[in-house]
Amino acid sequence: MGISMPRPELPLDAVKVTVVALSGSLREGSYTTMALRTALRGAAEAGANVRLIDLREYELAFAMGEHHANVSSSLDKLRTEVQAAHGILIGTPEYHGSFSGVVKNALDLMGFDEFEGKMIGLVGVSAGRMGAFDALNSLRNVGRALHAWVVPEQVSIPEAWKVFDEAGAIHDAQIEQRLLQVGRRVAEFARLHECGRAQEFVESWEGAMENPGG
Repeated sequence: MGISMPRPELPLDAVKVTVVALSGSLREGSYTTMALRTALRGAAEAGANVRLIDLREYELAFAMGEHHANVSSSLDKLRTEVQAAHGILIGTPEYHGSFSGVVKNALDLMGFDEFEGKMIGLVGVSAGRMGAFDALNSLRNVGRALHAWVVPEQVSIPEAWKVFDEAGAIHDAQIEQRLLQVGRRVAEFARLHECGRAQEFVESWEGAMENPGG
């Protein structure tokens, strides 16, 4: 078996990365989707191509183990879009102390081919005052299980109905900045990773928040 050689370093502008956002809410006027749009704006500001994946537009069957091997055109489209991305933002409402079944089903229909080695950023919303920490912690474990890099920053938005208006504008500047930052981080880490700049990647990772914030 041959020894794999380190990837040669490339200039940071040599690679154009793509960041997609996967919204785990099917609700009309979803706060999760609104939050992800802001995070994608941060990724775009960091130079990434961005795309929102709204699962309402995909006719996904319920994951049934090997039975979903005969994929639908919607599932094939979803897998292709996620696999082509360098970074993935996952957003979810918190339901009963965990992430939504919509996210769970989408993740169960995919796997290592779509997520391994990718940068993942997490966003959670909640109607209550406690935020979405349990949902985000569970998703962080899923990211590790899929051999992905889950960036240290994350955003938990309590009482989301107070934060967004009907048009998706954010009334809390601090939350807006944190959403922009998680999008930027995913794009920045993805570019460093794709350019083979290992030392800068490690230094940037170590300079990020030590503990995931709310």
